[in-house]
Amino acid sequence: MESKQTNLCASVDVTKTQELLELLDKLGPYICLVKTHIDIVEDFSYEHTILPLQGLAKKHNFMIFEDRKFADIGNTVKLQYKGGIYRTSKWADITNAHGVTGAGIVEGLKQAAEESTDEPRGLLMLAELSSKGSLATGEYTQKTVEIAKSDKEFVIGFIAQRDMGGREEGFDWLIMTPGVGLDDKGDSLGQQYRTVDEVMQTGTDVIIVGRGLFGKGRDPEVEGKRYRNAGWEAYKRRIA
Repeated sequence: MESKQTNLCASVDVTKTQELLELLDKLGPYICLVKTHIDIVEDFSYEHTILPLQGLAKKHNFMIFEDRKFADIGNTVKLQYKGGIYRTSKWADITNAHGVTGAGIVEGLKQAAEESTDEPRGLLMLAELSSKGSLATGEYTQKTVEIAKSDKEFVIGFIAQRDMGGREEGFDWLIMTPGVGLDDKGDSLGQQYRTVDEVMQTGTDVIIVGRGLFGKGRDPEVEGKRYRNAGWEAYKRRIA
């Protein structure tokens, strides 16, 4: 973030490897992070999808966040994270998980990371969501924060709509917020958008933007620069 002066995460939900890679080559200079849903890529292969993705991350100096949303018991998520056809723990710098099954999910994912790579891995807990009618509110959110406290090194922050506190106990969590748009207010499937300034005022560090960067009629390079500038300026105003 600091070296590139950007707090923009590109959410690239596309179904073809070539489109994924071409978009990221264009957006790469403007982002600190890419958020993938690798299981929607119809022509996925480790050799032709993941290795070039890692190459682009190195070329443009961004990190990779696989938005897997793990939500099972510790032993199961350990197997899901480490194995299968995706082998997510080998290549994704960051992943995320729901708190619905308790703190064992953190330990299971941490074990998978330690057993599969020497590279550092980080976990985000899903404290709040941007979709209309989300159940991740109130007591559920607070209990998810308590689960995050179970591992100070592996859990790096939250997917949330606001600051989650914790500084008085020595936690310095990253807050990453989806549902950010400079133009649109929502879609027909329940997504709700807030402006960059709105999310920054409630404590966001990283803005997650998807269709606003590459939706119909949009130039990824133009929009990437636009969102990068808007996000970073708002972030600097907040921390000042």
